[in-house]
Amino acid sequence: MPSTASNLSLPFTGLTVIELASVLAGPQVGQFFAELGAQVLKIEAPGGDVTRTWRTPGEAPGTDVTAYFACANWGKQSIVLDLTTATGRAAVHRLATRADVVLASYKPGDATKLGVDYDTLAALNPRLLYGLITGYGAAVPRAGYDAVLQAETGFMHLNAAGPGQEPLKMPVALIDLLAAHQLKEGLLAALYRRTQTGQGAVVHVSLQDSALASLANQASAYLVTGQEPRPMGSGHPSIVPYGTVYEASDGVRLLLAVGTNRQFEHLCAVLERPIWAQEARFASNAARVAHRAELEQLLRERILQLPSSLLLAALERLAVPAGAVRTVGQALAQEAAHSMLLPASPEFPHPGLRTVAFHSSAWPRATHLPPPPHLGAHLQALDASSENEIGTNA
Repeated sequence: MPSTASNLSLPFTGLTVIELASVLAGPQVGQFFAELGAQVLKIEAPGGDVTRTWRTPGEAPGTDVTAYFACANWGKQSIVLDLTTATGRAAVHRLATRADVVLASYKPGDATKLGVDYDTLAALNPRLLYGLITGYGAAVPRAGYDAVLQAETGFMHLNAAGPGQEPLKMPVALIDLLAAHQLKEGLLAALYRRTQTGQGAVVHVSLQDSALASLANQASAYLVTGQEPRPMGSGHPSIVPYGTVYEASDGVRLLLAVGTNRQFEHLCAVLERPIWAQEARFASNAARVAHRAELEQLLRERILQLPSSLLLAALERLAVPAGAVRTVGQALAQEAAHSMLLPASPEFPHPGLRTVAFHSSAWPRATHLPPPPHLGAHLQALDASSENEIGTNA
């Protein structure tokens, strides 16, 4: 089962999910269901999910549970099936007859060739929910890769340090993660609809649409003004000081996120420069945006004279949004991050990271999940007739 005895009160207890997806977007959705109590059967080709081979320096060279694979595959059961064979397809079809959700990530047309498209599986199980991820939609037979989509949808352009600077990719597969969230939302809507109608549905998400939907205020600024948003590093196009990184006297880098005039007044008081808040060029946000370079230079010089610990503590007391720039290790070491970690086990002696960040008064969090599975470790998840037939394929 996907968690401890507390899984009996988790919202997806009794739900069966078949994961035909690989890499990140689909598997993130699969772990989401597992963390909330579902049985998630990860169907892998004989070579396994490609992320099993994506090793970073310091990892054991022979492991098939890499750090990348582990970021999205806790709580699942791994079953090896070759869907290019009649035996493998038949096994998936049997599983689909009793499944609630199928997660798939194929180029348009590939699922049909393998016999695992929605129409084929829904004919076996009309209540089935089929979550499909493509790169560019059902009509474009082009594989979707996160880095390419970051380039094509404006994210890399906006993430540059400034105008004329090199476009920069986000350090995580951001578009994959955005698509995963879109698919979760679509499948939850489909689950709700099924409780009312008894009918299944296909929910299709493309990486491209997910990326475009997430451009938010940057897209709106272009649509309203017709002007291309300019890359500004970590700065904000319409709020100042917001997002710019400064360095304190002890070398600690920190970020301000001042969104109101009152917060700016408090910032100036903490910096012992109250006069700045009264100057016409800084008295309103519009004025601060117009005089961005002047203000940021003044802030840079003053903050460099103060220790970060005293400055951040004073800003916190006055509810001025600010924080230190932390490394990944420092972020995960915070006491506040401990509840987001899945505990290590003898089978996998490393903590994991939850995909579910929300809480509810109606159910507990799963305290433990089985660790990311080794390739083909769970033939017992199949029924007896399937197990006999599939054993030769594993």
